[in-house]
Amino acid sequence: MIFRAIRRAVTLAFFLTLSITRYWLLHLRGPITMKRRAQWVQQSARGIMTGVGIRYRIEGTPPTHGLVVSNHLSYLDVLILSAAMPCFFVAKIEIGGWPIFGWAARSGGSIFLDRSSHASSMSVAEQMAERLKQPIPILLFPEGTSTDGSQLLPFHPRLIDPATSTGTQITTAAVRYVIEDGTPEKELCWYGDETFLTHLLKVLRVAGFSAHVLFGQPHVYNDRRVAADTTRAEITAMREQMARDRE
Repeated sequence: MIFRAIRRAVTLAFFLTLSITRYWLLHLRGPITMKRRAQWVQQSARGIMTGVGIRYRIEGTPPTHGLVVSNHLSYLDVLILSAAMPCFFVAKIEIGGWPIFGWAARSGGSIFLDRSSHASSMSVAEQMAERLKQPIPILLFPEGTSTDGSQLLPFHPRLIDPATSTGTQITTAAVRYVIEDGTPEKELCWYGDETFLTHLLKVLRVAGFSAHVLFGQPHVYNDRRVAADTTRAEITAMREQMARDRE
């Protein structure tokens, strides 16, 4: 188990270094557009997952634009969903200060939200409205935090408003993790007071696991509360179906 964790940690460091190198090489090809940033993140995510040995399965059609709302279990969700499609994330402001990962999030075009600041929420909503005009989806975790996967928290409608107020399509995405030895999914979830480093070490020691992402059909909503409640119910049903399919 220790050898496995060390091997994966070395591999992770290698692919992070490779991703950083690729980012700076992009400068040699001209301006780094938002589209190229999103594509760089996707390539990096796929490389890391292959190197570390995380398998994933995608069902449904990943959208090419609009808002995507998903349940949130861990920072691993970002890796999995980035591998599935080029996209931008709305992330908590604390992530921007993380070593390496914070730089990667900023370089990849993430929009940072200070949840304690109303002014920040307004600024993020404005940035989202502008980004939604581009042919690259924005991914939002409306629960506002990651959970143990036992149930979805209520969806906050405020940052869904940029899509509902502009008539932009919203697509649901449900994420589920399966550990090979039958260990409950919550062992891969990052929640409560567990530190990032402690959780990362636990992930690196896991014998093997896979990620399953299911995309729903896009819909246009006129009311942000209706959109929040409807998409939450849809993702709940999708995760329940994913669990039944494993039985």
